[in-house]
Amino acid sequence: MRRRRFNTLWLLPPVILAALFIWAVAGQLKYRPVKTSVTRIYGSGQGPEPGESRGQGSGNRPGGYGAPEGEADSQAALLLPGDVFAGQAGADVSGAGEASVAGNGEMAGESHDAPGAAGDAPGADEISLLFAGDIYLSDHVLNAYDQAGGIAGVLDEGLRDEIAAADLFIANQEFPFSDRGAPAADKQFTFRLPPARLTVLEQMGVDVVTLANNHTLDYGQDALLDTCALLDGAGIVRIGAGADIDEAAKAEILEIKGKRIGFLAASRVYPDGSWAASGARPGVMSTYDPAMLLEAIRRLRPDCDYLVVYVHWGIERNTSPEAYQVTMGRQYIDAGADLVVGSHPHVLQGIEYYKGKPILYSLGNFVFGSSIPETMLVRVELGEGAGALSLVPAVSSAGFTRQMDAAKQEDFFRRMEEMSAGIQIEGGAVLPPNHSP
Repeated sequence: MRRRRFNTLWLLPPVILAALFIWAVAGQLKYRPVKTSVTRIYGSGQGPEPGESRGQGSGNRPGGYGAPEGEADSQAALLLPGDVFAGQAGADVSGAGEASVAGNGEMAGESHDAPGAAGDAPGADEISLLFAGDIYLSDHVLNAYDQAGGIAGVLDEGLRDEIAAADLFIANQEFPFSDRGAPAADKQFTFRLPPARLTVLEQMGVDVVTLANNHTLDYGQDALLDTCALLDGAGIVRIGAGADIDEAAKAEILEIKGKRIGFLAASRVYPDGSWAASGARPGVMSTYDPAMLLEAIRRLRPDCDYLVVYVHWGIERNTSPEAYQVTMGRQYIDAGADLVVGSHPHVLQGIEYYKGKPILYSLGNFVFGSSIPETMLVRVELGEGAGALSLVPAVSSAGFTRQMDAAKQEDFFRRMEEMSAGIQIEGGAVLPPNHSP
């Protein structure tokens, strides 16, 4: 009996060593890190699904937050780009052309305390949200990934560390994952990635993607549905598009450290009205007429501690927002949004504080083509206040996105100040207009 016990005991050291080895290797991974516990809450006012947490797909769940009752097939969902504001009531967004936000004190909104310095370690109760702009896994990006044998060929260690440190990383996915469909007719650029390339997005550490953009349906409705199923299976939260208007308009509420963070997404850029989701048609959440999105924000507001609206808008390559962007961004905040994040121009646009809440008009490209002269990640630290913003400047070449050289960052911050409305940037920390010293 003693000999048998001895034979059993001698197996313990190898088992312990193996466990320590696995723990050490896992600790070195820079992608898809195990982050703060995040619980998905499906739909307005609805608690988490029994036994379900982050890492499980949403599918098309009952009780999802969708369009206001009776509006699933509304004109808001069916508007053509050319019909944008015809007959619109209660929302004056008819302005055209560019709107400068630099140096205009009227746009600054309420004052509030300055945030902490960029790079400060968040407290135990602080929540860190990290936002990026457009992601497209172009041939340049895939070549960089394949040659390096992993995500280290696409993102440098500094950016990977920023992503790993955040509780949530949110970006715009500017393409579908699918092997099905045909390219959209009369469209200059059509994007599609094989499902096997989902691993790149996973290794990048993306937690939430918006699909509300002008490339989600590049290969038709089947490709969009394939994308939704693939993301759901991978546990990557998606917003802004789906199998019908209820799914496209549905909010996602994620609970982190006891606080509920709500997400909505919509697009004001797509080729024609068939891209807008309706009662039985897959597509994107439309905000050509903002009424439906504004109502969704109002209904979601009571159920969130912090509400983010990610919107696809603007004119490509324009570094100043269009007048309608300024108007709509303010409308979203008036309806209850705490943060508005923009994409589509493929270049950076300025930051405005309206009633003390930030509008990031465009975050530009983050991972995209062969060259990105300048881009950034935006970190939002949620503590006791309204949320402190800080910027992480970056550049990209040959499909590899990396942090900007330290010597060039001050010039970058000055350019962002010039494009923005009265803000100051100190060491990456964004100081709102009229901030307290």
